[in-house]
Amino acid sequence: MDPIIVTLIILVVAVVAFVSNRIPLGAIAIAVSLALYLTGVLSLPQALAGFGDPTVLFIASLFVVSESLESTGIVAWAGQQVISRAGTRQRSLLLTIGLLVAVVTAVISVNGAVAALLPLVVVVAARARLSPSQLLIPLAFSAHAGSMLALTGTPVNIIVSELAEESGGRGFGFFEFALAGLPLVIGTLAIILLLGKRLLPHRTPKSVPVDLEQLAATLRAEYAIDADRALMTSGRGVTEVVVPPRSPLIGLHVFPGMCTPSGDLVILGVKRGEDTLSDHGADVQAGDALLLDGTWDDLHRHTSGSDEVLVVDDPATLRRAVPLGAGAKRAAVILGAMIVLLATGIVPAAVAGLLAALALVLTRVVSVTRAYRSISWTTVVLVAGMIPMSTAFQTTGAAALIADGLGTWLSGAGPTAALAVIVLITLVLGQLISNTATVLIVAPVAVALASTMHLSPLPFLMGLTVAGAAALLTPVATPANLMVMEPGGYRFGDYARFGLPLMLLYFAVAVFYVPMIWPFTR
Repeated sequence: MDPIIVTLIILVVAVVAFVSNRIPLGAIAIAVSLALYLTGVLSLPQALAGFGDPTVLFIASLFVVSESLESTGIVAWAGQQVISRAGTRQRSLLLTIGLLVAVVTAVISVNGAVAALLPLVVVVAARARLSPSQLLIPLAFSAHAGSMLALTGTPVNIIVSELAEESGGRGFGFFEFALAGLPLVIGTLAIILLLGKRLLPHRTPKSVPVDLEQLAATLRAEYAIDADRALMTSGRGVTEVVVPPRSPLIGLHVFPGMCTPSGDLVILGVKRGEDTLSDHGADVQAGDALLLDGTWDDLHRHTSGSDEVLVVDDPATLRRAVPLGAGAKRAAVILGAMIVLLATGIVPAAVAGLLAALALVLTRVVSVTRAYRSISWTTVVLVAGMIPMSTAFQTTGAAALIADGLGTWLSGAGPTAALAVIVLITLVLGQLISNTATVLIVAPVAVALASTMHLSPLPFLMGLTVAGAAALLTPVATPANLMVMEPGGYRFGDYARFGLPLMLLYFAVAVFYVPMIWPFTR
């Protein structure tokens, strides 16, 4: 069978699998690579080349950098500093949150920024007596716009920059994305401020993230702890645990101030039901609650996955909410050095990212275990597995065939119409499947179409990147959209109602504004 037909069949099956949402994304990507090899479309080295691609390594390294900024409390500190000055008025909060998440996203990616700031925004909403549903979709959508401010904002930027360089032109600079990103951020914030109250629902969420100050006050009261004792600092913290049935701790005599059997943690208090046990202590029973004190690493190590206790508040989650924790200065310096390397181009992007990740591990800002856990392996495998599809599109001539067909259909319509078609395809696919997978599928066609029409590939690739960031109409379009769904009490249709005006903005920027900055002429 013709390799072009085989490639297109594999692509269609993959898109159907993506849309079904029943098969893990990583499994689909690996299946695509294997199918391209087993059908003879690609050689084995070509089919597996994505797993050693510098783009994939750079993306993986950025997850480690993002983890360092979150776990050391740099993001929490920045959020508190900015939002504490925003007051309690909704418009002021929306503008502040939007600008903050856009800047943070440019450094640590959409999903990392939303995950780090979401608890803070919900707590701020509660203190300002606002429904979180009025703030959380703006948080996610502002992050999507902010992803266009720098190369590190999203894996899509990295992929497109590499493709631009491979297509015979040049890659996009570190801050060059901001030329398209700034209009997106400004336009997104304007739409949020003008239409937010009208288009966003007022709903009560099912669950609310932990308010660290309120939690500390509650624990002091319930366990009769002195008010002058700091429960959560940069180096140490507390966590409440419950003793489950059949725990090996049952029968152990405990009292406030004693060390746990490991010697790493201190028991600050013991509760049985509503009663706080006396300083003389008691033998542990199933259902008893213990308040444990220790370093954050010790708390996480002894409570995570333990069969001895059930954790009420995860220490790892609490740690992220403590501003400027241990290692924050080292993380900030390493981040600054990485940005300088990326902005100046002294070394390739993958080398800069790997140097930063290595430095974070060697300086003990991030442990080896946390470094591995921080990497979104789904994203890494998805990109690595779908890169061979882009390769197959180019080597088999499938991209050129589709581009020729589009070129014939668009005959006489001009480059703007051609770019509009590429953008529309990306906008539609990006609501149904991963925007990363969408870009990897559409990018070869965009480059081939530019070549067919004897145009520069840069406006097509940048327009594709802008459209790839517009994953706004469904909660499943990106993990960031899904993150805010439960805390905001959103329904499926809420995203489309507010996302449609923003989609028009993205389309206008991609089709009409981008060619003004990156001309069609070579």
